[in-house]
Amino acid sequence: MFVFFYVAQVTVISSFVFPSLPPRPLNVFFAVCILLACGSTIVLIFWYRQGDLEPKFRKLIYYMLVSIVLLCLCANLYFHDIR
Repeated sequence: MFVFFYVAQVTVISSFVFPSLPPRPLNVFFAVCILLACGSTIVLIFWYRQGDLEPKFRKLIYYMLVSIVLLCLCANLYFHDIR
């Protein structure tokens, strides 16, 4: 699961660095959305590991992780102006 958050971390850093400084507002918006999605997923993972959530929430956690990766992919394509 740490791979997913590594991808998000690279994307958030890219949002402030590419294409140039200062960052564009839309890039910062992408970064904020990714951080909010990561924050809620981290809370769910924390609760799941403590045993506060039922096992059926594991599928929700996986879904959220895949959604974060797809959001990061879209953000990186936008940041690097891939058409």
